[in-house]
Amino acid sequence: MINTARRGRGAVGWGGGVGWRKRHGWERRKANYDRRVSDSLARALKERGLRLTAQRQLVLEAVRELGHATPDEIHAKVQCIASGVNITTIYRTLELLEDLGLVTHAHLSHGAPTFHAAEDRHVHLVCRACGHVQELSVESVTPLAQQLRAERGFNLDVGHVALFGTCGSCQ
Repeated sequence: MINTARRGRGAVGWGGGVGWRKRHGWERRKANYDRRVSDSLARALKERGLRLTAQRQLVLEAVRELGHATPDEIHAKVQCIASGVNITTIYRTLELLEDLGLVTHAHLSHGAPTFHAAEDRHVHLVCRACGHVQELSVESVTPLAQQLRAERGFNLDVGHVALFGTCGSCQ
């Protein structure tokens, strides 16, 4: 139950009050969280005049823990801790985190985009038969990126590259 008349500090639900933190074990989770990521998120938000909220931190934590995840998978992970977070909040937070350079996405199928931590730059190899996704180092496609830049003036966004084919197990 969210008090829509008074969102923010002390509001019922996601207002961030002490009651929510105690009920959901936030203090314990916060202590175990990767401080470097938390600090970079807090710093990036502060530079934009935004504050660090539990939802934002939980979404970033879910992305990092899941590796490659769709918004629905991230939503399910976050709801294990905070059942009041809706899918719209997940999409808005993912968009913000991407704008801040903390997460990135790739389209690995015809469905929803797949998100992962931005510092984990790689190319995706997607098997059309079984759907298995493998990671390939960015350096593997650097010659192609250089060739595209030299011949066509095209700058390849390697973080969004997904190559489709058939994996060794399915051949």
